[in-house]
Amino acid sequence: MLNLPQFFNNNLSELYDRYYKFVDRKMHLDISRSKPCQEQLDLSSELITCLNYRDCLASDGTDYRNYGIVDGIREAKKLFSQLLDMNEDEIIIGGNSSLNLMYDFIARAMTHGVPGINVPWMLSDKVKFICPSPGYDRHFAICKHFNIEMINVEIKDYGPDMDAVEELVANDESIKGIWCMPQYSNPTGTVYADEVVDRLAAMKTKACDFRIFWDNAYAVHHFSENPPVLKNILKACKDAGNPDRVVIFSTTSKITLPGAGVAMMAACKEIIEGIKVQLSMQTIGPDKINQLRHVRFLKNMDNIREHVKKHVKIIKPKFDMVLSVFERELDGKGMAWWNYPQGGYFIHLKTLKGCASEVVEMAARAGLVLGNPGTLFPYGVDPEDRHIRIAPTFPSVEELENAMELLCICIQIVTLKKYSDGTLLFNT
Repeated sequence: MLNLPQFFNNNLSELYDRYYKFVDRKMHLDISRSKPCQEQLDLSSELITCLNYRDCLASDGTDYRNYGIVDGIREAKKLFSQLLDMNEDEIIIGGNSSLNLMYDFIARAMTHGVPGINVPWMLSDKVKFICPSPGYDRHFAICKHFNIEMINVEIKDYGPDMDAVEELVANDESIKGIWCMPQYSNPTGTVYADEVVDRLAAMKTKACDFRIFWDNAYAVHHFSENPPVLKNILKACKDAGNPDRVVIFSTTSKITLPGAGVAMMAACKEIIEGIKVQLSMQTIGPDKINQLRHVRFLKNMDNIREHVKKHVKIIKPKFDMVLSVFERELDGKGMAWWNYPQGGYFIHLKTLKGCASEVVEMAARAGLVLGNPGTLFPYGVDPEDRHIRIAPTFPSVEELENAMELLCICIQIVTLKKYSDGTLLFNT
């Protein structure tokens, strides 16, 4: 018969020995954010030198060094409309931040309403958003900034819980939007199923100015030659008779340079025309030279795909290292679950209930910084305290191996202590 106290004490003693060896190493590693590494940034070095002062004119003679063109240059629209599978008159090209475009859209909706409705959201008693979770903390931060009430809906393997979403939007006029990261969601790696796209497009909403905020940041960030295909949400909305329901956002931040990329926003033509009018009050024009640099550097969709493959060659071994350490240290122990992402920038790790925050704190004491589990949920609270986001792209493979071994040690120590009555053995 297994002696449970002896079993747990022996294991804890061994794990603590390993843990304090890491403490003595004085590790300093922050993987709380999805930063590209230097090797990835170097892939786009030519972006800085691919233009000269003689090469700043459009084919019609327009000088891109000057004012104007608030919705982006024609060459960039042609290229990036292909990336998003849109028409050229359904896209706006902005500055370097898609988050900026999202923030601005909501800010304008608060003060002037959405294009075509023009009733300011701030006149409502409440404004609410559906927030599939775990999700992207910066989406939630925008809501918090504008005092938008956030409604947590579970994100499943195929997308958000659509039964819950449909019931909510059908009965509450104050629900004005839903955040969606449909391709390799942050952090779960979820790719929305066709049925989810169709249901989002066709569902009945009590608010006539309800909008889907479709943050497709990882549209081309595939790990395989045969990636999952995301259904075109704008076409689905048009087919369902709701062409103005969705606003789509994307960016080259993880394709070229995060600090000097190009962001884009797409919607039906009527929405785009309304946004252009609003933009003309906000700006005299974006950085057209940077847009032109990206066109000259990226050239076409085939070249974009080949460029992303160079990124994958750098980062995929890092993902593989993380997964191999999890398998070596945790497989079969019933202490954690993790996904095997098909693309994107994250690995989603789930501990047993009530363990994630303590695991993150324990890792931090040994020099490994992970994101707070609560940030993956509205209001900074993980209801089950079990979700951890791993961002493997910035460190080296060797640094990751050490960091993940430390993380797995922390998971085992915290779990064994919390489940020291032996319940762990019967819940694997």
